[in-house]
Amino acid sequence: MQRESGSALPLRARLIDFLIQSAQRLQLSPTEKYTALSLFARRFYPRFMSQLEQGNDMGNWLLQPLRESNLQLFALVSLWISNKIHSSPALSVKIFKSLGDKCISEQHFTIRDYSEAELVLMQVVNFEICVENVAFVYFEELLLQFKGVSKAGELVNFEAGMDIMDLLYEKEETTMLCANPRFLAASVLVASYVITVPKQKLEFPVLPWVKFVTGCEEEDIVEMVREILKHVFHLSC
Repeated sequence: MQRESGSALPLRARLIDFLIQSAQRLQLSPTEKYTALSLFARRFYPRFMSQLEQGNDMGNWLLQPLRESNLQLFALVSLWISNKIHSSPALSVKIFKSLGDKCISEQHFTIRDYSEAELVLMQVVNFEICVENVAFVYFEELLLQFKGVSKAGELVNFEAGMDIMDLLYEKEETTMLCANPRFLAASVLVASYVITVPKQKLEFPVLPWVKFVTGCEEEDIVEMVREILKHVFHLSC
């Protein structure tokens, strides 16, 4: 699954790509990356944009005027917060600043700016991070269970599942699919199964099994998978 070239993407997608690439450069775990994506894309960015559209005074120079470089700072801060939650010892803020110095071309941010941005971000999301509801964690657990009951589980491409989740964060309408992490994880597993398992191996009754394990209705999962596949193949070559 390939994305459009960076300059061709809308702002939100460029920011999500920046966050994902930054997580890779910092060698953060998938859990850290997806916690940051949830914090930034599902909570901070839509709330900030909504307040901006309503003409609310954000009251901080880091959010006014709106520049891509400022939002890149908040993407890095989301990763910093996630790293502090999930890793011990956590990476120093100097490491995030060093990456920002290399990758954010429009502005130069100080360590104090990173600390200030952390406070601003937490204020925008009302100090609610919700780290326990990350779809990736449920997807990983569900895939392990699947491998335990069927050889077909071994054929599901784990990276493809993560690619699908990455793509879902690029647009607000598909990010909203992440509102129910358990349901999303079940749907991503089924979508990954359909996409990556060879057609002649698609014998396992994955929908009834997912319903049994998660309690999600088959019809709802089918509808969600349809939406996921429409989005994925729209962005793919």
